[in-house]
Amino acid sequence: MTEERHIRLFRNGRNQALRIPREFELEDDEAIISRDGDRLIIRPIAQRGLLATLATLSPLDEPLDEALDDDLLPLDDAW
Repeated sequence: MTEERHIRLFRNGRNQALRIPREFELEDDEAIISRDGDRLIIRPIAQRGLLATLATLSPLDEPLDEALDDDLLPLDDAW
């Protein structure tokens, strides 16, 4: 069964608004709203970018080879 909750609509300037109950909160501060007949559908925006992609990856289980950075120049802390 679909979760439902009675809410009240209110005015915020010239916009109609609603408060989203905690159990329906979205993670980000932006979303997409669309209309399907008399229904309003609010859905999160798919996160894009490197950080969002990296956040979906699981950690590596195997240790990294210590010799991988032998050919690299030392870090310069003066930057």
